[in-house]
Amino acid sequence: MAFFGKMGKLLMNSAVKQINHDLSMSTPSVFQAIRSMSSAKLFVGGVSYNTDDFSLREHFARYGEVLEAKIIMDRETGRSRGFGFITFATAEEASAALQAMDNQ
Repeated sequence: MAFFGKMGKLLMNSAVKQINHDLSMSTPSVFQAIRSMSSAKLFVGGVSYNTDDFSLREHFARYGEVLEAKIIMDRETGRSRGFGFITFATAEEASAALQAMDNQ
């Protein structure tokens, strides 16, 4: 009985691999589709623990219209975790900020 269970799993895995292969050949991968999409939201890491939402927004406003600036806070301590997110009005503004801030 255990033999048939193992054989069934092998057949199922083989069928799943074949289906996944067939799908990947006929349609572009989700990763490729997402990678080609532009985004107006940026991750900002290495931020000072003293930075708040307002100062983050103020700093990035020079690159375009900031819709949202959010510093991620630790739930237990209430302190900054040292990173956040900036959402610009357009992907072009986000790209300009990314290029300007690269390697800083």
